[in-house]
Amino acid sequence: MNADLLAQARHYEKTYGSRIAPEERPLFHVTPTVGWLNDPNGLSYYQGKYHLFYQYNPYNTHWASMHWGHLVSEDLIRWERLPAAMAPDKPYDNAGVFSGSALTLPDGRHLLMYTGVEEQKRDDGFIDSRQTQCIAFGDGLNYQKYERNPVITPEMLPEGSSTEDFRDPKIWWDEADRCFYAVMGSRTADGSGAVVLFRSGDALRWEYCSTLDRSRNQYGKMWECPDFFPLDGTDVLIVSPMEMLAEGLEFHNGNNAAYLTGRWDRHARTFERLELRALDYGLDFYAPQTLLTPDGRRVLIGWMQSPETGHSQPHDIKWFGQMTIPRELSVRSGRLLQRPVRELERYRGELVICRNVYVRERLCLPQVSGRCVDMTVRVRPAGGALYQKFTIKIAKDTEFYTAVTYDPGSSVLRFDRSHSGFRHNIVASRKALVRYQEGEIKLRFIIDRFSAEVFVNDGEQVMTSTLYTPQNADSISFEAEGSAIIDVEKYNLER
Repeated sequence: MNADLLAQARHYEKTYGSRIAPEERPLFHVTPTVGWLNDPNGLSYYQGKYHLFYQYNPYNTHWASMHWGHLVSEDLIRWERLPAAMAPDKPYDNAGVFSGSALTLPDGRHLLMYTGVEEQKRDDGFIDSRQTQCIAFGDGLNYQKYERNPVITPEMLPEGSSTEDFRDPKIWWDEADRCFYAVMGSRTADGSGAVVLFRSGDALRWEYCSTLDRSRNQYGKMWECPDFFPLDGTDVLIVSPMEMLAEGLEFHNGNNAAYLTGRWDRHARTFERLELRALDYGLDFYAPQTLLTPDGRRVLIGWMQSPETGHSQPHDIKWFGQMTIPRELSVRSGRLLQRPVRELERYRGELVICRNVYVRERLCLPQVSGRCVDMTVRVRPAGGALYQKFTIKIAKDTEFYTAVTYDPGSSVLRFDRSHSGFRHNIVASRKALVRYQEGEIKLRFIIDRFSAEVFVNDGEQVMTSTLYTPQNADSISFEAEGSAIIDVEKYNLER
């Protein structure tokens, strides 16, 4: 195995990453140093800084040869790029260092736990693939893989489990049980997804505990990137189900991100599911990961793409793949709420306020425009009559726009990027059923050059999507079928 693969990756990203100008990137959303980015990994707080790793191919803007990229931040918004942390340079991870997590050990070392993928070519030409869980230790900059990797193998799983669909460990320390736990995704004997739980006293020697929950061929064929944590008196299990079938407006065909609320029995080490919902209703969201911040907040960040749209690169782009704005999580009435982290507010610039604006046909408001914007819009009926539809168009010029439309009669919100500059045959529109409030709706837009995240009714739902409209398309308009009243608060976002 080539021991210089990490050095080569670091040299490459140092040489070519510096050639990407700041204006070619989003202002705040994480992008790779160069090349390709997918799942967030190792989101953690270590030595006074937030660390974020990510699935990374520095050599191309397509998925291949998974490394771990690395960034640090003091406030979850402004990120500093560090050299790549890991490369696929061991026999047990020769086909990729796949997704995983991180924490601080009692001795002060930073531990990374990840999936190693090993591939071997058979005599008949076919390739055998095997996934195991591995660890590495480091100081926040350089990491050394454990000499006794792997630490968890498929042989430790229940009988009939897959050896090549077993990945994405999320590790944490449980103070009550005085042990480390880790959950990871698995494919069970019935051919569908599950989340399995392991425990360890030292993070080196592990044992299987239980299967927390499983699809039973109802919610997808594989559950990737699990995360498990208590929040506001509820236990939350996050998964990314692959190959789902559509279920109303809650889930769409293909790969989804979902959360399950329920009850964790720590004595039996079992999880009782109460609810299962979509985590994001947009076009580009997958594989999220959370951390607990030093001040006690549960914060989530996700890959702002999906496997289905991973081949929709614009021409001549030097990087591809973004992370969402980090989101603070809470639970209300059994529902997971998501809001942009409060640190984003430090980067707000000029404020524009428009109150009680009457909208009937198309309307543009003075100074309400931009491609780096934090904007909240409250829409309500004008008088006694209910409007038929209300549309907000962003990233707009005479040719391009992205539309968000609310139909109060059906209480359906639609995100449509059909005219957002994509030249690929990908899904362009998605709908979500939102809570009905007699024609009223509150939408917060976080727009950052190449994306829009729409937070509905204070984070009850989110619709996340990328867009590659030319940057000079920065108009915002409001339009009603019927009559509506709006309040707008808009900030420019600035570095």
